[in-house]
Amino acid sequence: MSNLNVVCLDLEGVLVPEIWIAFAEASGIPELKRTTRDEPDYDKLMKWRIGILKEHGLGLKEIQETIAKIDPMPGAKEFLDELRSLTQVIIISDTFTQFAAPLMKKLGMPTIFCNTLEVAENGEITGFRMRCEKSKLTTVKALQTAGFETIAAGDSFNDLGMILNSKAGFLFKSTEKIKADYPSLPAYEEYGELLEAIKKAL
Repeated sequence: MSNLNVVCLDLEGVLVPEIWIAFAEASGIPELKRTTRDEPDYDKLMKWRIGILKEHGLGLKEIQETIAKIDPMPGAKEFLDELRSLTQVIIISDTFTQFAAPLMKKLGMPTIFCNTLEVAENGEITGFRMRCEKSKLTTVKALQTAGFETIAAGDSFNDLGMILNSKAGFLFKSTEKIKADYPSLPAYEEYGELLEAIKKAL
């Protein structure tokens, strides 16, 4: 077992429910259910979401009220605790620090790399700043340049870069379409299965 492994995990759909889907349900705006599983272009997706929020007069406060009620998926914290006792783990997410912070407390404060929202004084979300382009793939490549071997798992289109470019990569709770498009990637539904697969790859 090399101590130079880093496991890179997606957040939403893997450890916690999709924030935008929860907010779509809480706000009664079904269009906001669209996620990176449906729209591979994250920039396009976020601009569209911000437009809908503006149209309905909703801001950061309303989204944070929904996030306060979201709990990690059953078994996610235990899975993460066990994984972190074995190796380094970084959550790499396209979400935003303003959304992720309360969820990190519930997960035992793992390391997360994510983006940031631009918020006006009145709480309106005016834009967003991505940490870097193709953040998941770029981060995995940077870790490899720093001498680490990466193992990655995620559920959406925007996770494929880091999954395909890691020493071992897994789909977790993914869609039938992504599983069909990438038959060579092992796909799991249960944390126990994913943990065993990661242990073998370490």
